[in-house]
Amino acid sequence: MSDRDDSFFRLSPDRVLAAVEAEGLSPTGHCTALNALENRVYDLRLDDDRHVVAKFYRPGRWSREAILDEHRMLFALRDAEIPVCAPLVFDDGETLRASVHEGQTIYYAVWPRTGGRSPDELADDELRVLGRLLARIHNVGAAIETPHRPTLDEGLALEALERLDGQGFLPPSCARRYREATLELARIYRERAVGVPLHPIHGDCHAGNLLRGDAGWFFLDFDDLVVGPAVQDVWMLVPGRDTVARRQREVLVDAYREFRDFDPRSLALVEPLRAFRFVWYAGWIARRWDDPAFPDAFPHFGTESYWESETRDLVEQLERVASGDPGEAGVEDTRGSEGDTPELTNEDFFWDL
Repeated sequence: MSDRDDSFFRLSPDRVLAAVEAEGLSPTGHCTALNALENRVYDLRLDDDRHVVAKFYRPGRWSREAILDEHRMLFALRDAEIPVCAPLVFDDGETLRASVHEGQTIYYAVWPRTGGRSPDELADDELRVLGRLLARIHNVGAAIETPHRPTLDEGLALEALERLDGQGFLPPSCARRYREATLELARIYRERAVGVPLHPIHGDCHAGNLLRGDAGWFFLDFDDLVVGPAVQDVWMLVPGRDTVARRQREVLVDAYREFRDFDPRSLALVEPLRAFRFVWYAGWIARRWDDPAFPDAFPHFGTESYWESETRDLVEQLERVASGDPGEAGVEDTRGSEGDTPELTNEDFFWDL
């Protein structure tokens, strides 16, 4: 299926309300689009004053079976009393529906709205709670099958590179440096990942996908569920690379080990995985460029200055990886103080907000 699907771009409140009403729910007409670029997500108020969230999956991204892998993981986590938000079950026992419009099929699910706030910072006691919860999430993931989900490895970065290079997004002034840096990062990752165990993980476990409410912590949005190394979820919860962040990761991992073993070799994957996010991010924008929302959201994408900056950052990250800079166990950054390099934030490399 082509990435372009005009019916998805033209989802209207009427269609959203009709889809929810068809499942026996009674929306009042209140329908607010939430901030999400990859999928289309709406908050709806029901007649009984409850709120639900309707999520319409972008056509062509996941198959029906892959979406159901996500739902099966969520219900397994809920059954294990791990705080996640699982989709509503419709009267026939299903959690996923298909809306056909203008010959295009769009899958959707309905979720209870979960209240709470995303954390700005995490204290040590909070990191310990999250470390134990993350270990339990991984225990559940390791016990189930998600056969329709991709494996998180260098192949995803190489796929994004081929899109960028093969479809002419990379300008001649940057293409060689960008490609060589990505290929070398892929080689390093492949070498370091030998023997590191893989299992279903959240995949996009940044602080924006955490909520803390009256009932405690909730892990949200398993849309990027993949089979990958546990450290991917660990470093995304604590994404910094300075001394403070490395100490926080140690706190998180120590608590994680109370419920599940953690392979210390996987810490050497943190910085290559961070580098892959740069390539995935650009590849994701390129893939979605015909979605009208994307040129508005990323007006500088594709400009010469954009690619010069992206290439410079990628090459610098390769140098950091090759030199064994922070992110790996037992390595200290001795090239300067913590304030010498601005710390990355979620907005720098997380995109489906």
